[in-house]
This record gives sequence, structure tokens and C-alpha cells, in this order.
Amino acid sequence: MKWILAISLFALALGNDITHTYQLNERVKVWANKVGPLNNPLETYEYFSLPACDSDDYDHKFPSLGQALQGDNLIQHSKLKIRFQGNLEKTLVCSLSLTEEESDILRDAVLEQYWYQFYIDDLPIWGSLGKVVEKEGMLVPSIYLHQHFSLGYNGDRIVLANLTAEHEAPIPTTGVLNFTYSVQWTESKISYEQRFRRYLDNHFFEHKIHWFSIFNSFMMVIFLVGLVITILSRTLKADFQRYSRDKDEFEMETEFLEESGWKQVHGDVFRVPSYSCLFAALVATGLQLAVIVFVMILVSIVTMIYTSRGDLLTKCILTWAVSSSIAGYCSGCMHAWFAAVCPALQKHWIRTLVYTALLFPGVCVLSVFLMNFVAWGYHSSQAIPFGTMIVMLLIWGFIAFPMVVFGTVVGRARKAQLSNLPYVSHIPRMIPETKWYLQRPMFIVCGGILPFGTIFIELYFVFTSFWNYKFYYVYGFMLLVFCILVIVSMCVNIVCTYFQLSAEDHRWQWTSFWLSASTGAYNFLYACYFFFMKTKMSGLLMTTLYFGYMALFSFGIGIMAGSIGFAASWIFVSRIYRNVKLD
Repeated sequence: MKWILAISLFALALGNDITHTYQLNERVKVWANKVGPLNNPLETYEYFSLPACDSDDYDHKFPSLGQALQGDNLIQHSKLKIRFQGNLEKTLVCSLSLTEEESDILRDAVLEQYWYQFYIDDLPIWGSLGKVVEKEGMLVPSIYLHQHFSLGYNGDRIVLANLTAEHEAPIPTTGVLNFTYSVQWTESKISYEQRFRRYLDNHFFEHKIHWFSIFNSFMMVIFLVGLVITILSRTLKADFQRYSRDKDEFEMETEFLEESGWKQVHGDVFRVPSYSCLFAALVATGLQLAVIVFVMILVSIVTMIYTSRGDLLTKCILTWAVSSSIAGYCSGCMHAWFAAVCPALQKHWIRTLVYTALLFPGVCVLSVFLMNFVAWGYHSSQAIPFGTMIVMLLIWGFIAFPMVVFGTVVGRARKAQLSNLPYVSHIPRMIPETKWYLQRPMFIVCGGILPFGTIFIELYFVFTSFWNYKFYYVYGFMLLVFCILVIVSMCVNIVCTYFQLSAEDHRWQWTSFWLSASTGAYNFLYACYFFFMKTKMSGLLMTTLYFGYMALFSFGIGIMAGSIGFAASWIFVSRIYRNVKLD
């Protein structure tokens, strides 16, 4: 009983940011997060980096992994003394004596439309630093001196928080600015569980165009599935009937008609692709990303993950670390298959393991380091702290890498006793010349158009929410779009692989991967269009962060779609050559 009482008293003493329940006149903490230009969402700095009323003590709220990675650094604004249900008239926060240098900093910040973010009981509120007034043809920056907090409560919980910045005043070259604040509490009928609903833009995300895009994508899926069924039921059936005739009858026919088609490459179709270790690592990583995306969408649908700062990013990282065993297993199985066909590759299984463990994390670390280098130069809060880097390294070293090793060992063991190995000729078959539209570069360039066409409307909503201060919450739409992307990638790959093999080109493995992976390239091109046409972002820091994160996002989509497409082509090729009567 003593322990239970001690724990209860300790929880009560922690301040009720944790319990989210308050007693009458209990202190409600205001946490200052960041400040930055309105048009550059990721160009953010610590709130107290600007000339402002300093806090009496810099009490930091320890960030989670996701919060640290997205640049959140909450510091208590101790001079804003708010009490639960305690109204407060206009009260002085501080009198700020400006130097000429500080005045110039504030002027530049107002001219760039700086905003700032506070948190009250985990509810985000935003305010504008000032506004620009035109006088005699000149732009004169004015700063808001008063902050009015409108708070709502339901029982012993805070369910509503608003901040209104007002009472603008010109920024003097030198002088004193008196900053004030006031608090108004009102009782609200909003339940605690529904308090985040007011942050959601229902009109934007549930617009008719969103539903129309889903319907349009379903029509594309029906068309592609019908096309694949046609190929499987008619064309392949006719091919099987022709290839399965008796030898005497078949030779009599070929006296007048030379044989051609996908059966002619049966001795080369299972040949090990070039750079097989890298290929296995790419495909395995892409399949792992597909599992991560699917799991995180389901989690987001069930848990309303958008209500917790950085929670989505934290769960993504932990899911990636645990699911690394999937990547290890897939790469281990693929390498065992390649080694069975080409025994000289048996000794390269460790190289495949290392590629799988380092490929995606290595690309992410390199990209983030380059972005961090720029963020450090600007002293931005987007710069990832050194401690967070150490945590990420520990997660990779003690969870992700052992999971890759475990998966690789299991995958090699499952494929150790391979039976019914495909026949592979010793000399590769010459590839005949084909028409331009049946060549591999044309397949790759055109193959990503249809998968990208199924997701680009959803990309607009995702990009808008991420780069325009909106909360994305329609994960049901995202799940549908993800399923459509998977089906379309599979269908496009099967059709293109059939045409490539029918042209007697047996180099289908890399082609099938890059065919769907080109979706990532189209995604990046769309991100470039979005940057120049849909935003007003500017500056080296914002440009670097935008294109860095969009390149990583496009790379992830590319290898995920490419791996799904290759898996579909692999199943398709294995099935059709299994049923062919070989000479």
C-alpha cells in the first residue's frame, strides 16, 4: 500500500501534462516549441533564439525519438502563469529592452512572416510574431505585444486551446517593448477523446475529388486485371497447346514455320542476374518497406496516431528495426536460390547480408547527414541532436542488424535443400533484335506511369498535409491507394514481362524491378512540380530539406514498388515454365 501511495503522489507531483487531469487553480504549463517563416515549414528554430521574454528557468520536456527527429524541443515558458479555470486579465510578461541588432532581427523575422508554436496539455497552438503594414509605399514591420489564450475545459480536462496575437506596435530601433498576456476559460461540451477533431480539415481531405481519384484507380485496376486474365487464359493457353504437341507433329509444323516465343528462352530465363547480391538486397529491402507501410497504415487507422507528437515516426523506426528479419529472410532465400543455380555464388552470402543490412539505412544516414550539415550551419532546430544519432545507431546495431542476420540464416536454411532446380544452359542465348517499343528502356520508362497514376492524387493530399501545416488522418484512403498500387504494379509487371520474354529477351529480373521502381522517379518529378508550383518555399535550408526528404521518400517508394513488381513477375515466370514440356 505504501508503494501504491508513493507512486500516486509522484504522478500527482509530475504536473498534469502526463495525467491530463487538473484541479482547480492548478498550474497549467505552457511549452514553447519552435519559431520560423510561414512559407518554410521545416526552417524552424528554438523559440527563445529570437529576442523575446526569456523564461525564468529552461525546463526542457524530454523528447521521444520521433519528436527529436522532427525537430521538437519543448521548453517551459515559466513567465506565462496559467491556472486551471483561472481567468486572467491583461498582465505584463516582461519589458524587453531592444538593442539595434535585436531590433533588426525582429524586423527581418516579421518581414518573413515568422510564426511560433506553443503546447498546452499536448494541444498545439500557433501565433504570429507580427504583421507588415504598408505606410507611404514602404513595408513597415509591426510586432504583436499581447497574447490572449482562450482555453476550454470539460470537467477536470483541457479540451480546447486557442492563441490570439494582437495589439501590434512598430518595432523601434532601440527602446522598450512591453509584452502582455491574458487568459479566458470557458466550459466546453467537447469530450477529451474528440478534442483533436478541430485540427482536422474535413472539407479538404474528404473532398469529392478524393473519392473520384479512388474510383478512377479502381477502374484502372479492373482494366489491368482483365488484361492479365486475358493473357493468362487465352494467349498462354494457346502457347501451351502449341508447345505441348507430340514431337513428330510439332516438327512437321516447324518445317514451314520457324518456332519463336517465350519457350525459346527456357534455358536462360532462370539465369542469375548480374550483381546478384545487390539485387537480392534491393528486393528484400523493398518487401520489408511494403510490410512496414501496410502495418503502419493499419496502426494509424486503429489508434488515431496523429494526436501524439512524433508517435508515427517512432513507431515506424521500431517497426523497421524489428521487421529487418523479413529483409534478411528474403535476401537469404534469394541468395540460396542463386547459389544453387550458380555454385560460385555460395561464398558471397555474407556480402548479401551486409548489403541488406546497410543499403537502406546507409542511404538514409548519408542523406540526413548532408541535410544536417546545412541545418547545423543555420542553427536550426531541424538539426538532429548527437544523442539521437547515438540512439539510432544503437537501434540499428542491437536490433536491426541482428534481425537481418537471423533472417538471413533462416532463409538460407529453408533453401538449403532445393529440389526441382530449373535448367540453365551453359551458354547464354543470343537476344534477337526487337522493335523499339519492346526494348528494356521503353519498358522501364513506361512501366512506372500507371502505378504512379494510381497514387499521385493521394500524394497531393500527403504533400499538402506535410508541407502546409495540416494533420493527415484519412488513413483509410491511404490503405485503399496502397492496395491499388500493389495490384497495379503486379499487373503491369506481369504484362511487360510476358512481352519481354515473348521477344526472346531473357534479362527480365532487373527489368521487372526497375519497371515498377520507376514509380519513384515519377514521384520525385511530381515533388519538384509541387515545390515550384504549389508552395512558396525558398532559401538554402528549406530547399535542401525539402528535396532531401523527397528524394528519400521517392527512393523508398521506388524500391518498394520494384520489389512488389519483381515478386509478381517471379511467380508468373515460375508458373508458366513449370507447365512447359521441354525437349
